[in-house]
Amino acid sequence: MDEARSDLLGKMDVKKALIKLSIPATIAMIVTALYNLVDTIFVGQGSGEIAIGALSIANPVQMIVMAFGLMIGIGASSVFSRAYGRNDKEYMRRSVNTAVFMGVVFSVIIAVIGIVFLDDLLYFFGATDGNIAYARDYLFYILIGLIPFSLSVIFNNLARAEGRANVAMISMVIGAGVNIILDPIFIFDWGLGMGVKGAAIATVIAKTASFIYVFMASTSSKSKLNINLRKLYEVDFKMMGEISSIGFSSFIRNALGAFLVILINNLIKEYSPGEPEIYISIFGVVNRLVMFLLMPGFGLVQGLQPIVGYNYGAKLYQRLYTVIGYTMKLLVFYFIGALVLTLIFSNQLFSLFSSETDSILLNEGPNALRIVSLGFVVIGFQVILSSVYQAMGYPVRAFLVAASRQFILFVPIVLLFTYLFGISGIWWTFVAADIIAGLISMFVFRYEMKDLHKKIPQSIQELS
Repeated sequence: MDEARSDLLGKMDVKKALIKLSIPATIAMIVTALYNLVDTIFVGQGSGEIAIGALSIANPVQMIVMAFGLMIGIGASSVFSRAYGRNDKEYMRRSVNTAVFMGVVFSVIIAVIGIVFLDDLLYFFGATDGNIAYARDYLFYILIGLIPFSLSVIFNNLARAEGRANVAMISMVIGAGVNIILDPIFIFDWGLGMGVKGAAIATVIAKTASFIYVFMASTSSKSKLNINLRKLYEVDFKMMGEISSIGFSSFIRNALGAFLVILINNLIKEYSPGEPEIYISIFGVVNRLVMFLLMPGFGLVQGLQPIVGYNYGAKLYQRLYTVIGYTMKLLVFYFIGALVLTLIFSNQLFSLFSSETDSILLNEGPNALRIVSLGFVVIGFQVILSSVYQAMGYPVRAFLVAASRQFILFVPIVLLFTYLFGISGIWWTFVAADIIAGLISMFVFRYEMKDLHKKIPQSIQELS
């Protein structure tokens, strides 16, 4: 089995290896987006449009937990993949133990802080007196279930790093399936009638089911993660710095995403022409739909990362050059297709979230979604550049790519645009930030590919 996985990452035709790893990774990423999407659809249908905004208010905490989980998971996966390429089994085992320890500690800290300062956090996140009760009901139960949530993210990344992308995919499918089944039962009056609170409980149960499966698969004899339950306490504290630094760009990307949600919610409160709760709901729906539409692209680079990490560690630069270039082409085609899909079906997509036939959400939401999607054209360059830097172990470069769009560009533009154009300035900010960051990433990507191409003759000579 070990030789078969090494052949997959280091010998199989890289295009076929990418597709083999990316299909389950893409399904897993789509399923990940389904968690929030399904919750939002059922909450909107069962508890009303204002309740959707409550999920947007609570979302930053989930994004921060996801940020820590991805930081640890991607960082540990990079460490693990390069150790796997060197066949260093002890280093592989310690990377897993350290990741588990970090995940548990961060989850407990966030949960305790969140429960103690719950209402203060929600008002800071942009809650109003009209939607804070919904947000409180939802977030309290989400905080209770943070440990299985974060650990499932970490183990899914590690499973992909050892070439078992199917395990990560099945884990996420189980979670989404449980969530979809339980949501209506817990939310609607014909079931338990718990409303927003029921959506949170269903999500916690679903994420726990997802974690149980991936953890059992990771401790089986088929896994190369070398987990020994009796030795999980053997943590490499020095490795924490390496894991954190490599995954830090992912943390920044998601943590900055949480910061932007908070900023936008508060800008909506200030600049909304009417009830801010409805416009926060519009933003919540746009945010979830965009993430769902982008997830297949993220899944593609998830499948790319273990190939990059392994071949970079093994100095197989020809394979690297080929697979990165091929992935970029696929990303461009996909994101253009996602743009076209969004422009055509925005009205139909928004109608999923409301039982009304005529409302502010249904009248103004689709146009906001169309505007935001215009930046899809060049976003692929930023996505692949950050992911490749992570897999190669260049945390500073990955951080700069991640921060360029979500902080350096977005914050000043959104402050200016909302001042000049009101609520519509928020939607146009997404377009401006995506296009500027995407064009910068495109030029850097072309430079890196030329540099990588120069290394190919040297690596061939060394291997011969």
